[in-house]
Amino acid sequence: MERLLTTKQASEFLGLDYKSLANSRSTGMGIQVPYIKIGKLVRYKLSVLETYIEEHTYNNTGETKGGGYGNAK
Repeated sequence: MERLLTTKQASEFLGLDYKSLANSRSTGMGIQVPYIKIGKLVRYKLSVLETYIEEHTYNNTGETKGGGYGNAK
């Protein structure tokens, strides 16, 4: 079974403020990371967070032009 993280744990893993991640999830603006809803609980898959980091890792600022995902490397 894959490890699921709370919003607090996920925000710490990503180096974000807890409220930033929660607000982004609520408003749909800012960092867009898929999450799981189990009843009232919100959880993030560790593998999804790792993929998010990989997809948003660049060698220079020119790589980020063109917007969107998958521009890394």
